[in-house]
Amino acid sequence: MSNNFIPLRHATEIALSLALAVVLGMVVKLIQLPYGGSINLSPLPLIVVALRHGVKLGCLAGGLYGVLDFILNPFFFHPVQVVIDYPLAFAFLGFAGLGASRVYEEGMRQRVRMACGIIVANAMRLLAHFVSGLVFFASYAPQGKSVWLYSLTYNASYIVPETIIEILLIQFIARILQRSQTPDTV
Repeated sequence: MSNNFIPLRHATEIALSLALAVVLGMVVKLIQLPYGGSINLSPLPLIVVALRHGVKLGCLAGGLYGVLDFILNPFFFHPVQVVIDYPLAFAFLGFAGLGASRVYEEGMRQRVRMACGIIVANAMRLLAHFVSGLVFFASYAPQGKSVWLYSLTYNASYIVPETIIEILLIQFIARILQRSQTPDTV
């Protein structure tokens, strides 16, 4: 089989994670900011894909989610901004896959690796939104406040809390996945 194809099982898991991410983004929206951005749980299924299948499939799932998010909740000023804020920013969530060799492993080392992967992925996502804010949303900065500081604080105000929530919930999800892989002993 050629390396250009995604196994059906992985494609199905990505499709299900996209559907779940869209639903979580609509239903569990903790905070919605006025100029785009929100604290919600939509990245969780995408991070699970990255942790289970690596950076490549994680980035694919994240990029596809970015396209879906733009279709469902468009907020744009320029075509380049659309690419940066949607498929690129969410594709960076796939880098959470750097943080785990196997989601099913137990132990503190694995939990720390997963947390570090999530932090790296969200830092990259923050960078994408930060650049977009610098270039396309500078006019929203309050008078006398530096544009880069405004963009950084605005985007960090939802990405940092979301990252903390993701780290906590992924630890719980990983434990469930670990238990599902352990043979039943009766």
